[in-house]
Amino acid sequence: MRDFAAIYLQQFRTTFASFVQYRASILIWMIWHILEPLVYLVVWSAVAASGGGNVQGFTARDFSAYFIVLMLVNHVTYTWIIYEYEYRVRHGSLSMALLRPLHPIHADVIDNVSSKLITLPMMLLAAGTLGVMFRPAFHTTAPSALLFLPAIVLAFSLRFILEWTLALAAFWTTRVSAVNQAYYVAALFLSGQMAPLALFPPAIRDTAAALPFRWMISFPVELLLGRLSPAEAWEGLGAQAVWLVAALVLMRAVWRSGVRRYSAVGA
Repeated sequence: MRDFAAIYLQQFRTTFASFVQYRASILIWMIWHILEPLVYLVVWSAVAASGGGNVQGFTARDFSAYFIVLMLVNHVTYTWIIYEYEYRVRHGSLSMALLRPLHPIHADVIDNVSSKLITLPMMLLAAGTLGVMFRPAFHTTAPSALLFLPAIVLAFSLRFILEWTLALAAFWTTRVSAVNQAYYVAALFLSGQMAPLALFPPAIRDTAAALPFRWMISFPVELLLGRLSPAEAWEGLGAQAVWLVAALVLMRAVWRSGVRRYSAVGA
């Protein structure tokens, strides 16, 4: 365990230094993570204002709170691996990773954590600025705030493992943009990024709950905003844990199968 921790620490230092060198790229990613929920915030706040002050129980200030928290949750859980693995397979860079004694997933975990440590303070500043501008209404309770911590860890873990597994489709086809786009559209609707799931018809809400999408983003947001009962909160944590175990089993199976058929395409 000591050697494993030393490897992680050294990889973290290397990755952190690499990200510092690409400040402009990080700034562009941050702007996108702020603008997308900001657009939805403005739109739904306008809808609430024109609909007599609320939409199915959501006031303009409720929408502000929802999308500000969603912006932070999406930032913490976001991973870009599904857009990168195709390049690794096509250009052969995965071959070097396979020669290392540590599974390639560990480097990707460190990459994600490093980028979040660099950008999270700026995202919190952006959230504070939006809070002053839009005056969100928070109804957070102490129990929901405490349960939010394991919920966000499980949400990040589930989203990372699921998207890392999806990225492995590059072992079978070196053009995975269509798969990635289909996943992105499904996640946009079913994870609560476009609108709170409470506003959708029951059939869509049930579908989102039956699939992992809700548990990756919407559930931590609802939990922190105090929109879930204690029973619903614990049920949600259980659903996250079950989906995480299933995603880990699937990832191991797909990885073993994919590596056996892997051959670098080359530049």
